[in-house]
Amino acid sequence: MGQDVSQVLFSREDRIRYRQKVRRCLDVFALMLDDLGFDADRPTTGLEIELNLVDADAEPAMRNAEVLENLADPTFQTELGQFNLELNAAPRLIEGAGFADYEQDLRESLGRAEELAVKSDATIILIGILPTLTPRHLVLDNLSTNERYRVLNDSIVAARGEDIELDIRGVERLQTHTDSIASEAACTSVQFHLQVSPDNFANYWNASQAIAGVQVALGANSPFLHGRQLWAETRVALFEQATDTRPDELKAQGVRPRVWFGERWISSIFDLFEENVRYFPPLLPICDDEDPVEVLHAGGVPKLAELRLHNGTVYRWNRPVYDIMNGRPHLRVENRVLPAGPTVVDMLANAAFYFGLVCDLAEGDRPIWSQLTFSAAEENFHAAARRGIDAVITWPRLGEVRVTDLVRDVLLPRAAAGLDRFGVGAAHRDRLLGIIEERCRTGRNGSVWQVEAVRAAELGRGMDRSQALHHMLRRYGELQRTNEPVHTWPVEG
Repeated sequence: MGQDVSQVLFSREDRIRYRQKVRRCLDVFALMLDDLGFDADRPTTGLEIELNLVDADAEPAMRNAEVLENLADPTFQTELGQFNLELNAAPRLIEGAGFADYEQDLRESLGRAEELAVKSDATIILIGILPTLTPRHLVLDNLSTNERYRVLNDSIVAARGEDIELDIRGVERLQTHTDSIASEAACTSVQFHLQVSPDNFANYWNASQAIAGVQVALGANSPFLHGRQLWAETRVALFEQATDTRPDELKAQGVRPRVWFGERWISSIFDLFEENVRYFPPLLPICDDEDPVEVLHAGGVPKLAELRLHNGTVYRWNRPVYDIMNGRPHLRVENRVLPAGPTVVDMLANAAFYFGLVCDLAEGDRPIWSQLTFSAAEENFHAAARRGIDAVITWPRLGEVRVTDLVRDVLLPRAAAGLDRFGVGAAHRDRLLGIIEERCRTGRNGSVWQVEAVRAAELGRGMDRSQALHHMLRRYGELQRTNEPVHTWPVEG
């Protein structure tokens, strides 16, 4: 949620007016989908990367305000925790050498940020969950100073009415309580954006949902939280629980969670916005002065501020986005399932696999979602988060299949075909998809490397878990800066 917020207390009148405005925006959005020309001439892509700051001892460094002030770069913004930053890459086409342009820009931006972070006695880590975080770091006082985070925290905690319980059962088990949403700050992700037309949006969103489990299995990079080895991609469980506004009674009644996979395939982007309005009460009932009906009738492009703000507080793993650029409205699928890291080239390999595969599936003759139940797609997602690259999932005509076999035998050729549709240069296509293939061949991703490195430190160096996690993270940072893909990283060093 990127909008700044200054209002802290909301009245009943605020909530009533906001609900009315959201529904008015939804009605206008429906009219726009029927009649207005959306910008969808060429499939622009985007990337957002959430970053962590650590000090020389591999501890979280609460210095994002200082680093941002020194950067003075609008492509970097605050995130929830004071040890977080977010980098927004400039949108671009991926045809030709588009991925190489992304790689150069991201490495230059991160290099510049790293130089300035060092001046603040910090360094940058790209990882799903910072393994040296402990409960003492994830407290209300360590939220970023932007008022919107405090307001969001107060709204979620008030909606729940009690402490937030974390109970994650993996290789080990974590049980704890927290009185704020600060634990969410541990979840650092990479988000892929793909601009699509209104007519094609449903196909691309459905395809994104269908492959979410495969993405997580390949890209898992979050095995540790509070010193415990949990899921291969613990970030999924943590994010789902850390922002849950439902006490047990509402869960038992089937009330939807705000971090939501969804419950059905869709036929239009309108389905998603309508579900958001129908199922989720507002957390931030802030109204804009715009009357979207008047703007539309006058030939303008409505901002739909209330609808967009509300959409930003429903945390779908594949989120619909309405936005305006250069006076033209457009729609995007925001793919939010993957953790950050381990390297820039690993994230771009993940991006190439996603963009290529989702394109081929969405544009194919027989939709994958007509052959796969929605509940199976959700079960695949959570099975992949638990087991990572060793996961077994369900796939049409194959039944239960190892993710690595599915990717190598079926999905990589389709991802390559999709990248060809985008016009991606063959050398760039083969380099990035080759990284995915090697991950599958070796069975090694970021999560696997972290677990093996910690085990080696514990067994080979006689370290306890905390010492091993700190040792692993320092080594991780060194290897991250080489930009060599994680499947090639040595465990010892």
